[in-house]
Amino acid sequence: MEIVEILGYVFAVIAGIAIGVVVGRFLLRNLLKQQEVAAQNKVKKILKDAENNAEILKKNKLLEAKEKFLQMKAEHEQEVNAKNNNINQRENTMKQKEQSVNQRMENFNKKEQELDKQKSVLEKQTEIAIKKQEEVEVLKNQHLKQLETIAGLSAEEAKEQLVENLKQEARTQAMMQVKDIVDEAKLTASKEAKKVVIQTIQRTATEAAIENSVSIFHIESDEIKGRVIGREGRNIRALEAATGIEIIVDDTPEAIILSGFDPVRREIARLALHRLVTDGRIHPARIEEIVAKTKKQIEDEIVEIGERTVIDLGIHGLHPELIRMVGRMRYRSSYGQNLLHHSREVANFCATMAAELGLNAKMAKRAGLLHDIGKVPDDNPELPHAILGMQLAEKYKEHPEICNAIGAHHDEIEMTSMISPIVQACDAISGARPGARREVVESYIKRLKDLEELALSYPGVEKTFAIQAGRELRVIVESERITDAQAELLAADISTRIQTEMTYPGQIKVTVIRETRSVAFAK
Repeated sequence: MEIVEILGYVFAVIAGIAIGVVVGRFLLRNLLKQQEVAAQNKVKKILKDAENNAEILKKNKLLEAKEKFLQMKAEHEQEVNAKNNNINQRENTMKQKEQSVNQRMENFNKKEQELDKQKSVLEKQTEIAIKKQEEVEVLKNQHLKQLETIAGLSAEEAKEQLVENLKQEARTQAMMQVKDIVDEAKLTASKEAKKVVIQTIQRTATEAAIENSVSIFHIESDEIKGRVIGREGRNIRALEAATGIEIIVDDTPEAIILSGFDPVRREIARLALHRLVTDGRIHPARIEEIVAKTKKQIEDEIVEIGERTVIDLGIHGLHPELIRMVGRMRYRSSYGQNLLHHSREVANFCATMAAELGLNAKMAKRAGLLHDIGKVPDDNPELPHAILGMQLAEKYKEHPEICNAIGAHHDEIEMTSMISPIVQACDAISGARPGARREVVESYIKRLKDLEELALSYPGVEKTFAIQAGRELRVIVESERITDAQAELLAADISTRIQTEMTYPGQIKVTVIRETRSVAFAK
């Protein structure tokens, strides 16, 4: 019974499920159909809305396109109008220019016609002028012939005489003016110049040093001469080869002569020989060793002398190579005057004179010390010592005014600063002092003869005398041939030639003497 009930229940459930399934399918179909109909309606609505929007958008675009077209049309019309206006303006301008050109052409044609008329008139006038000129030339030649006949001179001779007279007159007037200017300058400047020079000389006093090209080495006995000579002269040959000095061993008692143009080499030879004689060991190897040591000692002494000199003079910042050259001056001489003493003297002169004139005394002193630096280079280039010294100063970065003073103190270059004439004057003062320098007798006599012959080469000069050791040249002229004005000109010409053609220490005074003597006898 229970099983039947269970089965009944089961069948009931299955039947319910089946009925539910059938009903659910039916409901589902109805629901799907309703949704499909709603979706189709929605799609139709969307499509209709889209068509409406598209129509509106199409109308809007058409309106925008029409507006843009109208705007572009208006702009195009404006551009066309502007171009038309521009073309019209250009046409008007061209018309005006064409009218102007036509008017100019008309004026040009008129002027050309006028010029043709003037040309014809000028040609006629030129023909008339040529005829008149020919007539004037004929008359002039006739007049010149008459004048030549009357004067007894040709036209060329008369012209030459006139030109020569005018030249002489012009030179005379110019010389008189120059003399007046020089006299006026002397009156105003002579006192101050003498005062400065005298103060400069008085405030600097130095000794006169005389040197030559021979040194004497004294020995205690003649036995040492044989040791110095050595076997077959090998020692003396080794010493000469090492020092470059000629050693003369002759009959002079207790003396050996050292001969050479270089004072440094002579000093090295003297010191080396002194050491060898003192040591007693004299042979070629020892000689070379002693000479090498002596050279090193001399080089050290040269640097020490240069440093002591610049310290004594209060000069600072000098290049070491220039200091060494200053020290080498100690072993050089100029006309017998020691070069270092001369340069120190010139430096002190320059400082004193610059201070008196209100210039830079330190720079002047520096230039004075270095003015002869070109005389002591290690090599010997073929250049004037002033130019060489200037190049050395420029090489070692000296001031341009100092370089100019060095190069111009013998007038090799143009002076560009106030220090240059001061160095030149002080160099002349130092070299012209009595006893400061000496000359070889032959060159001294030759210089005096050259002075006299130079003055005698001028026409109208009767006698010449070189006096005061060649510091003054007196020229006696013929009074009949030379006038007072010409005497002034002659003195200037002779002094100019002496400056350009001769070399001399100091300065030379040229005095031209013209005198007229009247002699009568009372009987």
